[in-house]
Amino acid sequence: MCTLEKRGDLFLLTLTGDDEHRFHPDTISSVLSLLEQAKSQSTRGSVLITTAHGKFFSNGFDLAWAQAAGSQTGAVNRMHQMVESFKPVIAALFDLPMPTIAALNGHAAASGLMFALSHDYVFMRNDRGVLYMSEVDLGLPLPDYFAAMFAAKIGTSIAKRELLLSGKKIKGEEAVALGIVDSAAHDSVEGVVEATVSLGESLAAKKWNGEVYASIRKSLYPGLCAMLSLTAKIAASP
Repeated sequence: MCTLEKRGDLFLLTLTGDDEHRFHPDTISSVLSLLEQAKSQSTRGSVLITTAHGKFFSNGFDLAWAQAAGSQTGAVNRMHQMVESFKPVIAALFDLPMPTIAALNGHAAASGLMFALSHDYVFMRNDRGVLYMSEVDLGLPLPDYFAAMFAAKIGTSIAKRELLLSGKKIKGEEAVALGIVDSAAHDSVEGVVEATVSLGESLAAKKWNGEVYASIRKSLYPGLCAMLSLTAKIAASP
């Protein structure tokens, strides 16, 4: 489902298996537990890199599990359960006392894209993989904290329109041009991961105070962090 590996100062969180890495309640619980583990083991210079196996980084919530409830009311309740239980995962990433980097091995859709954008840096491949917000095509409204994320992290009205109102599947070079991701310069999973490891090592070498780093991060996104019940702590530097 997911693993956490520590390589020196780097934590490597990997969504495992060859499926779509959809966020089922069990997956959400597992990711949250590993983020809490990384936080508890963090030191000055720690960095988190998140990636996945296979064709997908994550294809969003487990809609099949929701529909298996057997009724419309049951499906709606299960969707609500996933939306609410996913919020602490996003909060944990914003509260993590270290820089965070997403290495997109493939498609990132819906809550999978939300998960990616919750990182400080996002790298993707230029040969395969798309960013896709499926809500407009599926007839699903955006949860409030999803909307706040896009308002905070996507800089232009054109980028928001292309991503949220067109149902467009955005490839790497266009994602960079729209300011959604930082890089799409590699043709393989290995290339993307190597690039994020290189960035991670350069950030780790700075040996920043993680609590101060997290506080500054949260102060940059006050509206979103308020929805996530996070507050920026004022800490004195030595």
